[in-house]
Amino acid sequence: REKINSGEGLDPDSYEWTDPSVEFNRRLGPQGETPEAVENLYFTMMLLLSGVRAARDRLLMDCDMGKVGDAQACQVLRSILTHPVFDDPSIEAASHRLRSHALKNSNSLWEARMRTRDLMRIMNCVQCNKCRFHGKISTLGLSTALQLSVGHRGAGGDAVKIHRVELAALVTAVGKFSSGIDLCLEMQP
Repeated sequence: REKINSGEGLDPDSYEWTDPSVEFNRRLGPQGETPEAVENLYFTMMLLLSGVRAARDRLLMDCDMGKVGDAQACQVLRSILTHPVFDDPSIEAASHRLRSHALKNSNSLWEARMRTRDLMRIMNCVQCNKCRFHGKISTLGLSTALQLSVGHRGAGGDAVKIHRVELAALVTAVGKFSSGIDLCLEMQP
């Protein structure tokens, strides 16, 4: 949409251009190809928010110890982590639902772990380097949220044991999913 508004030229030889609203409705609208995708986006965002909530104390401690960039980066991260949404218990709904599903069957936990590995392997097949890079960051962020929600035994993971790169991917994934939700809200009638 930004490209359309900026007047950037479109190369009709490289791809067939369609109106973004029409394409959104075709793919994600109520009568589209995958209308449940938007609901899945919200569920995943709740899972990511739950992961950030679980890692909040660790991230704030890293800010206090000077392990997170410069003072401006810490200030931005601190403003995000102190947002009231992280104090709302309803963001734990997705995490509780996933945890109870994983504990129903001993194989479910193993299958969830294998799915995140499969997602990371699939990202290796993406041809565009930028797309592969952003896809791997999002996949690592989602995997980190799953690790914090479910852990190895189904009781949740320890944020202190999570690597800083994984925490950075988690926060980045929240930003990416937030932008995706903003776009969906803008496109929906």
